[in-house]
Amino acid sequence: MTSAGSKRLSPSVTLLLLASILVSFLAASAAPTPLYGIYQERWHFSPITTTVVFAIYALAVLASLLTLGKLSDYVGRRPVLLVSVAVQMIALVIFIVANGVPTLLAARVVQGLAAGAAVGTLGAAMLDINRPRGTLANSISPGIGTGSGALLSALLVQFLPAPTRLVYVVLFVVLFIQGVGVALMPETVTPMSGAVRSLRPEIKLPRAVRGPTLVVLPVVFAVWALAGFFGALGPALVHTLMDTSIVVGGLLLFVFGIVGSLAVLLLRNATARTVILVGITGLILGMIVTLVSIMSDSVAGFFVGLALGGVGFGAGFQGSLKTILPLVEAHERASVLSLLYVVSYVGFGVPTVIAGFLVVYGGGLPRTADEYSVVVILLALVALLGLRRAGRTAPERRTAGS
Repeated sequence: MTSAGSKRLSPSVTLLLLASILVSFLAASAAPTPLYGIYQERWHFSPITTTVVFAIYALAVLASLLTLGKLSDYVGRRPVLLVSVAVQMIALVIFIVANGVPTLLAARVVQGLAAGAAVGTLGAAMLDINRPRGTLANSISPGIGTGSGALLSALLVQFLPAPTRLVYVVLFVVLFIQGVGVALMPETVTPMSGAVRSLRPEIKLPRAVRGPTLVVLPVVFAVWALAGFFGALGPALVHTLMDTSIVVGGLLLFVFGIVGSLAVLLLRNATARTVILVGITGLILGMIVTLVSIMSDSVAGFFVGLALGGVGFGAGFQGSLKTILPLVEAHERASVLSLLYVVSYVGFGVPTVIAGFLVVYGGGLPRTADEYSVVVILLALVALLGLRRAGRTAPERRTAGS
């Protein structure tokens, strides 16, 4: 027994491995974004199809989160992660052999199912090892993953052969190595009965976190709607503002993600409320600057708005996690994280599909971008009002209880 245990990865290495897997999953989800133009040119589909392909991933993630999100609390983190990594690798193989929209949709569905099972499990496992560092890793990984995946894809497309295959081959190799690491990591929870029952879709929150969760859910929805805006419409908007290469489209998501991650690092010691307020401020300012930049055809202004939006995304998501996760018991972590990601991917996917229809049947790309910006600003204001109301009622509850 001791000999077997000695072969397991140390807690620090395991935490780094888990964070890297979360980065890889989100990088894989962002990798197709710079390729949509190539797919559209080859297979002759409309912008609506692009947003459907973009959003069907989010729907698959939702389905997986609602059914598999709590499973690792019962069967353990390692089994769920091993299967999730294997299914993600299958999705990458489908991308490699894709020859039309149906296979592209199939790849996105399989990818979403794998991600939905993995994200809550990865986040919970990192919290199991070290709650403060795990919270930080949960906050910083989405930005790094999304940004690096889009930029890597764009660079490979621009400068190397096999543009619609090479990035998926690279990610496949990375995930294979990480899968070996999962096999060597220690289990962080004790399995318990109830696994089959946990597969029933339900929204369940422990009583201790219901109030705080209702406060942060508008923030979570707004920041992921912002991510969907730049992911789905950003490259096309930059293309309308300047005649640009595919690398600039990848750079757009890279800037958004990396600035968001830097915001998380800089605010890691601030209170949850302060971090959320910074996030909401970044959301509002970012969308205002983006709105003005689109109206004035300013590329520089667009990237400033993008960077401010990245601050909003990173800080808003980090503040939400810092508010909720310290209140959650070990065997509730995957369930609560999965719920937060359900809201995230609803915000990420639904507005994007609506935007795709508006681009074709509404006022076109610039007008749709303007309308989307206004909606995100309104969502941020709703989140701000909820946060202020919670701040006023908290002292009243403390006074009443004293």
